[in-house]
Amino acid sequence: MPRAALQPDRRELLRWSSMLAMASGIGGGIGSAQAAQSSPQGGASEPASLSKKMIGYMLAHEQFPIGDILRIGKNASQAGFDVLATSDHFQPWQANQGHSSMAWVSIGALGAQTGQAWMGTTVTCPTFRYNPAVVAEGFASLARLYPGRIFLGVGSGEALNEQAATGEWPKWQERWDRLIEAMAIIRGLWSGQDVAHKGQYYTVNARLYDPPPQPIPLLAAANGKKSMRLAGQHADGLVTDPATWKKHKQEWQEGAAKAGKDPSKMPVLVEHYVVVGDKSDAQQAAELWRFGPKAFDTLYNVRDPAEIQRRAEANTPIEKVLSSWTVSPDPEAHIQAVHELFDSGVTIVNTHSGQADQNKVVDFYGNKVIPKLG
Repeated sequence: MPRAALQPDRRELLRWSSMLAMASGIGGGIGSAQAAQSSPQGGASEPASLSKKMIGYMLAHEQFPIGDILRIGKNASQAGFDVLATSDHFQPWQANQGHSSMAWVSIGALGAQTGQAWMGTTVTCPTFRYNPAVVAEGFASLARLYPGRIFLGVGSGEALNEQAATGEWPKWQERWDRLIEAMAIIRGLWSGQDVAHKGQYYTVNARLYDPPPQPIPLLAAANGKKSMRLAGQHADGLVTDPATWKKHKQEWQEGAAKAGKDPSKMPVLVEHYVVVGDKSDAQQAAELWRFGPKAFDTLYNVRDPAEIQRRAEANTPIEKVLSSWTVSPDPEAHIQAVHELFDSGVTIVNTHSGQADQNKVVDFYGNKVIPKLG
């Protein structure tokens, strides 16, 4: 059957539309996680908002082992970060980053240790090493454990994850066609209805017997003109970087409008690199994240993290890496950078620091930045 077979009946669509509106608009605000308490089951007492101005913290599985990820995430939640975002990689971007634990395991463990903070991936590729039906089941289970706190970020993948683990790495258009089909499958299964889907790439005849208790926001990553338009059209929200947002915001808005959505009500998560200190403090972090300026230019097509590192060191000066980061020991510089992103329409500023001392960054933001963002 065509993809239209995924659609539940009209009453079910209306019910989910109403629930999604509630999940997108209740409560929230900067630092709301700081005062929240978890229920005995680990879920939030009421859903926070994923569409208002929020401050997130990036838990980089590429750089830290899973035990450290849990400690950093717990500290970030206690410091007042509203969102805990995790990378979802099979390998690190660069070999010298040294780690790559399973993101879903981290989220499951983190939820029991944190309060009301949202948790999710930025991003999961649901098309090659993960089957979209399995992604739907995994995040539905997380949402039942921690209702009102789970989002799913999806993307078209990188060779270092998808090709390395499966041998498959088709052209951009096929990867995005697969992603669009996967998102339809995931949404269909989350509805709790029977899904009979025979598409171009996937066949699913199943239902989730434990669907999520309320809609899970489904965000899509985009890094160029065409992908920004497709993300706006097919996803509930966006994951991107500051430069792409500034350059292609209009395409994202056009995509959302084409699908009959109001982009002003959709979450926009932007990954914002910071260093608490001066340029000498930033050197080590920049070495580990040196691939960044060319990540979605050429390096996403490279399978081997050691080769990505070699190319980054050969072709990307440290000054280029740091040129888009906020590097300062002054809280006002960090506050200003966050406000500028909010003023541009970003709803979630996802703070990412490659510094070895993550507690320094978390404490700095918790004590000197987040309290002044309200």
